[in-house]
Amino acid sequence: MGAVAVALKERGFKVTGSDENVYPPMSTFLESKGIVLMEGYRKENIPASADAVVIGNAMKRGNPEVEAVLNRKLLYLSLPELLRNFFLRGHHNLVVTGTHGKTTTTALLAWIMEEAGRKPGYLIGGIPKNFGEGARLNDSKYFVIEGDEYDTAFFDKRSKFVHYLPELVIVNNVEFDHADIFNNIDEIKLSFRRLLNIVPQNGMVVVNGDDPNSVEVAKDCLAQMVEVGFSKNCAQRIRDVSYSSGASRFKLGEDVFEIPLVGEFNVHNAAMAATAARFYDVPTATIASAFTSFLGIARRQELRGEAGGVKVIDDFGHHPTAIAQTLQALRHRFRGQRLWAVFEPRSNTTRRAVFQQQLPEALKVADGVFISQVARIEQIPEDQRLKPERVVAAIAEAGRPAFYEQNANAIVDRIIPMLRPKDVVVVFSNGGFDNIHKKLLERLSA
Repeated sequence: MGAVAVALKERGFKVTGSDENVYPPMSTFLESKGIVLMEGYRKENIPASADAVVIGNAMKRGNPEVEAVLNRKLLYLSLPELLRNFFLRGHHNLVVTGTHGKTTTTALLAWIMEEAGRKPGYLIGGIPKNFGEGARLNDSKYFVIEGDEYDTAFFDKRSKFVHYLPELVIVNNVEFDHADIFNNIDEIKLSFRRLLNIVPQNGMVVVNGDDPNSVEVAKDCLAQMVEVGFSKNCAQRIRDVSYSSGASRFKLGEDVFEIPLVGEFNVHNAAMAATAARFYDVPTATIASAFTSFLGIARRQELRGEAGGVKVIDDFGHHPTAIAQTLQALRHRFRGQRLWAVFEPRSNTTRRAVFQQQLPEALKVADGVFISQVARIEQIPEDQRLKPERVVAAIAEAGRPAFYEQNANAIVDRIIPMLRPKDVVVVFSNGGFDNIHKKLLERLSA
């Protein structure tokens, strides 16, 4: 939202905005661009002369500004609608979707297009280190965008990605997630079918050929389609994968690539990005060069520091599949070292009991596990809540030390005496987790 606000300001619009809490770095970034921010929601925050109001998808009925917009009969838009109408129409839009791997694949593809001299616009749900910011909204012919299946706004319950006017779509994988808005996997598949139904015939769909759900949602698509994966039925087959402590090497068709990322899922992400880039005639040598110079994404297997010989890693993973894949990748990266997983159930799905059985299987890839109390637990009906104690008990039954603690401070107190040099601690959370990374490093230093 902040990046789009700045882009509109640069196009000559006068922009103001409100949020519940206003804090750096976004607040100072917006203010440096001359955008006025209001903290808290009040009907008088909306100027009398407002031409349009963009309503974020966290806003609900009862919000004083939402009610003012409706009462005053103002033009209002969701953020995806705004993107479509002001930034995406008439462009070659490359939309990267899937339950997992969207951010990394989008960043890889945007960087390939950048290295190819296309200077793409992009919008990524993370901070790609090559670019230093999550969005660039320019007048390039190409726009690379992370396509989220989450709903658009309180007044539009379709997935965000159906607004993005796709010419090319990557479908990384399709699993159940977002239990607060989807009831089952079939509803999620329907959203993906709706997206693929609007890809033009001269467009392209790049599908994970190893994932039956992805293949299924794409089967009736009228655009040309290519399956990418490890299985024999894939037109673009990934072969001869090898790992070092800091890189993965693989063959795609007859071309050999190396990426400074570890893990089978990252190899798959890179193969999807390479296949998409080929549709736009990017040379193989340029793709290979972009891969080797890729710096990664903030909060994706990111080393936050080392103290007392212990490394502390930050990762955004919260879905069981993403957690398991990240732990397996870290096993390659830190061979022979003890691996501890610290998990905060914070997403709208993992706070619920949806993954009660899957979470122990994912987390027990680690040598030891700590789980905190469910975040904002009061928002979830008691009979629907995840039971962290049961997750811990199931992991302990498998022979792994596992502990449930109420908060970050309690976890730090419990884990510090157990750690020894060469251990690796990975923290899984899609939030700040009460700055647990810093607390761990400070205590380890002491």
